[in-house]
Amino acid sequence: MLFSEHNFGARRATYGSIEVICGSMFSGKTEELIRRLKRAQFAKLNVEIFKPSVDIRYDEQRVVSHDQNSISSTPVSNSSAILLLSADTRVVGIDEAQFFDDELPNVCVQLANKGLRVIVAGLDMDFKGKPFGPIPAIMAVAEHVTKVHAVCVRCGAPANYSYRLTNNDKQVLLGEKESYEPRCRSCYYNLD
Repeated sequence: MLFSEHNFGARRATYGSIEVICGSMFSGKTEELIRRLKRAQFAKLNVEIFKPSVDIRYDEQRVVSHDQNSISSTPVSNSSAILLLSADTRVVGIDEAQFFDDELPNVCVQLANKGLRVIVAGLDMDFKGKPFGPIPAIMAVAEHVTKVHAVCVRCGAPANYSYRLTNNDKQVLLGEKESYEPRCRSCYYNLD
């Protein structure tokens, strides 16, 4: 169908998008997510923020960064709940996306196709250095991917690995500095 100049100019364009903020533990992913969401709120856009209900490290209801910046959120147990709870929203934020089920990439695509801006933050690799949860699939369909880095606690180089300090072999182990430290490739694999 061709648009005439008249009806093309009157057509309201709604472009959705998917943005991913990924990296290791302590790299500032949540901090960047909160910054982007607060800017959207400042622009008076309707914003909804979601986090997995299993993440209760700092707060049950709020997304909280390691620097204690926070924003209100809705804890959900699965990604399909995000579709149900995001009506009348222009911007959707999703924190700790690696803990969601494998349907999250499809949820993100559906939201973006409705014209929403979707901002996802999460670990791209687990403590074994392997792709983590739905993050790689979301990165594949995203318009924008920002990989943030921590500082290696061993040598000071940029760190993109989350080294587990405990002997627990489960993929999901909620923890902070007592359980993880950021390391660069060389220090993670002890290449020196």
